[in-house]
Amino acid sequence: MSNLENRIGYRPTWAEVNLKSLAFNLNQVKKVLSAKTMILATIKADGYGHGLIPVARKLAASGVDYFGVASIDEGIKLRAAGIKIPVLILGLFFKGDIAPLFNYELTPTICSYDLALELDRRGKRLAQRIKVHIKVDTGMGRIGLTGQEALKLIRRIHRLKFIEIEGIFTHFALADINQKFTADQINSFNRLILQLETEGIHIPLAHAANSMGVLAYRQSHFNMVRPGLVLYGLYPRPGLKINLKPVLSLKTKVMYVKKVPKGCGISYGHSYITKKKTTIITLPIGYGDGYPRNLSNIGPILVKGKRFKISGRVCMDQIMVDVGNLKVRLGDEVVLIGTQGKNRISAEELARYCNTIPYEIVCGLGSRIPRIYLDK
Repeated sequence: MSNLENRIGYRPTWAEVNLKSLAFNLNQVKKVLSAKTMILATIKADGYGHGLIPVARKLAASGVDYFGVASIDEGIKLRAAGIKIPVLILGLFFKGDIAPLFNYELTPTICSYDLALELDRRGKRLAQRIKVHIKVDTGMGRIGLTGQEALKLIRRIHRLKFIEIEGIFTHFALADINQKFTADQINSFNRLILQLETEGIHIPLAHAANSMGVLAYRQSHFNMVRPGLVLYGLYPRPGLKINLKPVLSLKTKVMYVKKVPKGCGISYGHSYITKKKTTIITLPIGYGDGYPRNLSNIGPILVKGKRFKISGRVCMDQIMVDVGNLKVRLGDEVVLIGTQGKNRISAEELARYCNTIPYEIVCGLGSRIPRIYLDK
């Protein structure tokens, strides 16, 4: 077996994750911020499909201040891997599951008094204070209280002896499409912070800006930001003034080559019929790997530097491509996301074809696609 085969196994489909590009993108984000603005790198969903631990280690070495994950389980994985940087659990959890927060020094998100009280009781038993961040709903409609209810909650939690309110945050709902609504969210959040200050409640960290907020709403930076998508070299909206390098490439190899006549139906349902005598190649990737079935008959691929489209429906484990008279051999490398020759396929392009967002494309790539990490 070759070195690559030793790393990916016997099914030649893999994703390459360029950690050097990840660090480059982080530095591009830093250029947009003031020197005092802290960075919470959002690495939930297995580092947006790029690999939680390798991504976290690279970002930690590159100078992020905080990590944001979705669940306690993700936080425990970071601690088990030796990651010492503070970790914010962005999602919620049940009262019976708070022990790991103390055991692994994880920072919870709080938006109810019952949960705060349970944390306070546990902290008292352990003689250990716990840092928390309060989630405020300024228009997302997901978790967190709004307006005066949020103010009342924070006043109550502030009186608890074993809880330290380290942070307060909100989340944008329409940052990429509605500037006025986003500005209203920022102003609402800012008014709450100012009201708390007048009451003598100072919360050290305030954060609202996601990737779009970082790039397009400077007034949303406060003293910490939460970039996610841009760190992975993906754009939350076309036309933004930042130079990013894609971090993930998706590749496979030609597993089968055959000549077929004109009028030959390809894949389930024969939604593709050959228009002439041609060459069909078969690639070992499909919707079982998280490659969207919506890309049937439209998904682009690159082989020998040339661009072709998937022929017929995406199968669970394989796709077929009509390459015409191109001379293709078994084992030739094929790019599904990334660059080959002068051509490039981006996750953003695939997202447009699927009528979705690039987050879903990269996060959806399954665990049976090995990740190969490049850091040279």
